[in-house]
Amino acid sequence: MFKKILIANRGEIALRIIRTCKEMGISTVAVYSTADAESLHVRFADEAVCIGPPPSNLSYLKISNIIAAAEITNADAIHPGYGFLSENAKFSKICEEHEIKFIGASPDMISKMGDKATAKATMRAAGVPCVPGSEGIIKDFKECQKLAKEIGYPVMLKATAGGGGKGMRAVWKEENLEDAWDSARQEAGASFGNDGMYMEKLIEEPRHIEIQIVGDSTGKACHLSERDCSVQRRHQKLTEETPSPFMTDSLRKKMGEAAVKAAEYIKYEGAGTVEFLVDKHRNFYFMEMNTRIQVEHPITEQVIDYDLIREQIMVAAGVPISGKNYFPQLHSIECRINAEDPFNGFRPSPGKITNLHAPGGHGVRIDTHVYSGYTIPPNYDSMIAKLITTAQSREEAINKMKRALDEFVIEGIKTTIPFHRQLMDHPDYIEGNYTTKFMEDFKMKPLEKED
Repeated sequence: MFKKILIANRGEIALRIIRTCKEMGISTVAVYSTADAESLHVRFADEAVCIGPPPSNLSYLKISNIIAAAEITNADAIHPGYGFLSENAKFSKICEEHEIKFIGASPDMISKMGDKATAKATMRAAGVPCVPGSEGIIKDFKECQKLAKEIGYPVMLKATAGGGGKGMRAVWKEENLEDAWDSARQEAGASFGNDGMYMEKLIEEPRHIEIQIVGDSTGKACHLSERDCSVQRRHQKLTEETPSPFMTDSLRKKMGEAAVKAAEYIKYEGAGTVEFLVDKHRNFYFMEMNTRIQVEHPITEQVIDYDLIREQIMVAAGVPISGKNYFPQLHSIECRINAEDPFNGFRPSPGKITNLHAPGGHGVRIDTHVYSGYTIPPNYDSMIAKLITTAQSREEAINKMKRALDEFVIEGIKTTIPFHRQLMDHPDYIEGNYTTKFMEDFKMKPLEKED
């Protein structure tokens, strides 16, 4: 087992990893930018190393600084969390070269699954259902036009190096294809330095359902059931739940088997998710694979009583998994609390938290790195907390979430707490009747003024 793990991340996920390491008797090293000097992950780690100024490219994305921090503290492993360098093949390779264990996928695995076009071809070969589309990167507009006719409109253009909704365009008619092709390539080139595009059939009334998997060094994999991540704004998830209200026992079995097949085909090692789009007829199609821990992993932990970070560390240390597939025994919902103003187009709201009161009680979990007096820097993702409720049924989990959101007080900044409170009262959400298009019609109701 590792003696010391450096966490190459910040905020709530860094603190989350530190907690599990301490429970396992493993020493921890936090890294931080000057903007995060007062963050809880810095305070609670055994050691902390400043790796640069606030911009990510000069700190959390600067590989040389992170490796130097690992070497001066004698860390024998690095956990990358999510985001930043967690799916960076070069970083995984450099860790390998410096004989520091990267707690995540191998450089080859990241390269293979990180490029969406390559991942799709790999999954086709594994026999996993894929959305009809291009075999790889489209070479020019002429080929794009031909493919769209073969697949049939509507189609979706996607950047092969994409993420966060950048370089994506839905095209419903042939006359709109060229404009979409040009603008998607331009956006992809500017965002990722790679304007390669591929095309897929646009799935109507889609739900975004992912299967959590874990694989070990022997090539064995298991699944930990599904999470429904369909409530999204601009391809960014807002809330997640497990089990999915759309799922049937038969569909869960099929999707779980497909995800395990995918993981074992590529001999995947570590925790990851196989992401699917599911249409209104409950046909499911491989979308992508995330070769890291997910933001929403706590809801899986809650419904099957399983520490995913611990499992990641154990697998990285060479301990084989049990091979048992898990199914949810409870219902769990996660609301991402962002420093954003939902009454003003979700505009970011960094600044100082003047007062904070966190909810508690049975079945309520909060993962956060903020506290009263903490200043949220403007340099990073706006998520400041994850509120998770768990109960015997979906109805109970929603009622528990309503109560917890009513108790959650964060003053000094704007947050998405009011949005989530209104979401929990929305008739379609209560019925489980939502798709990835849900937010397109969602309107915030104004707050009632006090007398």
